Amino acid sequence: MNAPLPVICLAGPTGCGKTAVAIALARELGAEIINADSRQVYADFPIITAQPTAEERAACPHHLYGFLPTEAKISAGRWADMAVAAARDLLARGRRVLLVGGTGLYFQTLLRGIAAIPPVDPAITARREARLAAEGPAALHAELHRADPAYAARIHPHDRQRIVRALDVLEATGRPFSWWHAHAMSAPACAGPLYYMAPTLDWLEPRLAARIDAMLEAGALDEARAARTRNDDPAAPGWSGIGCAEVLAHLRGEIALDACRALWLRNTRAYAKRQLTWFRGRPRAVAVPPADADALRARLRADGL
Repeated sequence: MNAPLPVICLAGPTGCGKTAVAIALARELGAEIINADSRQVYADFPIITAQPTAEERAACPHHLYGFLPTEAKISAGRWADMAVAAARDLLARGRRVLLVGGTGLYFQTLLRGIAAIPPVDPAITARREARLAAEGPAALHAELHRADPAYAARIHPHDRQRIVRALDVLEATGRPFSWWHAHAMSAPACAGPLYYMAPTLDWLEPRLAARIDAMLEAGALDEARAARTRNDDPAAPGWSGIGCAEVLAHLRGEIALDACRALWLRNTRAYAKRQLTWFRGRPRAVAVPPADADALRARLRADGL
């Protein structure tokens, strides 16, 4: 068995200042950044998903950002395969690996292993996606909550891809998703500390509001309009992310811009709260102050890194 690859993980809720701190840290450590955020993989939404800007990418090499089309799905397992390949390449070139993002399952997949779930019959998924189109994600999320409340509590009620996946696995195997993650894990591919920025919601909320305003000013609506020319299906995986879904609803004439902004902020705050809850629940995760590179440097020194 191959030894786990050495990495440093920097996580935290959306809008807490990970990007700037990660760049400063990467430049000091001789590291490159690998994306660990399931929304920042989509090519059509660099503004709405707060992907690193061209200037930020020029300051430090970034990997696995903005490469996936809107209609494509991505699983934690597929992302992990790409992240491990990128990490191996960096280490072979004498670079250190800094994984940065807000998707807890991605970090868990690398540091704890991935659930060895058998393949699901595509016919099961096709039937459930037809139900999703007819009934909407809230109805299927409620079904998932009855069958697997632990996993349902971790995902957004409109996260179509994860809801379908969890219900498919339950139907195909007879066991809930949370069982597989507790009892059938593969060996971890990576090893290293998991630091997460831990702001209070009172600290975070005005910053989230300002960031949404900045995204709108930077062209979020035009970005979404352009994305619609390539894919206008609201059920496409890329549109399911917070911000993308609300802006699409506005562009489709379903809500006014003010309502779009308010809903975007409310959903973002709720998502940040869930992220914080998840990271606080990891027994080996280490909390650090938000947007504070000096505090993280001090912690790294204390940990011999």
